[in-house]
Amino acid sequence: MEQRIGSSSQPLEGAGFDPAYIPGLTSPVSGEAESAPERAEVTAEEAVEEPVEESTGEPAEEPAEEEAPDGPVFEASDRRAKIVADHQGVRLSLDDQACEFRWDEIGAIETETPRFGKRYTLTVHTPDRRWYPIEIEAAARSEFAEWDQQLDAVMDKYFEDGTPEPAEEKSDETP
Repeated sequence: MEQRIGSSSQPLEGAGFDPAYIPGLTSPVSGEAESAPERAEVTAEEAVEEPVEESTGEPAEEPAEEEAPDGPVFEASDRRAKIVADHQGVRLSLDDQACEFRWDEIGAIETETPRFGKRYTLTVHTPDRRWYPIEIEAAARSEFAEWDQQLDAVMDKYFEDGTPEPAEEKSDETP
């Protein structure tokens, strides 16, 4: 019988040992990091000054906030979590963490209500097979139906699932 010297176990791979294993988890290195020490320090007086357009010398106008079009909006929140779905997409926040999904980044949205209890679960699925669940505690179970109606209205207005509607087929045969 032959005996091997050394460990027979293979080294482990994955995000637990190498954070770069998950794409997008670490920020890419940019050329700005190298030139950062060369920047001049900004004084407190310069930071307070209004931005000035170079061509006219007049104060630059700050970009106006995007006006929300008249359309359905779904909002639900409790003491820790918040869900907002509107014309821009879906925003989820839990405590101090938040994420935002544009409508073109969403593959599906799933809701789940428990048989007992008052936790409403909304899960955002992305096309790259990732999902992001969040739970909202409702004041009463009767809110679940209202939330489902509001979310359905938003989804009907803004979400396109990418599958074409089935068209009526025209046959060349005449009856």
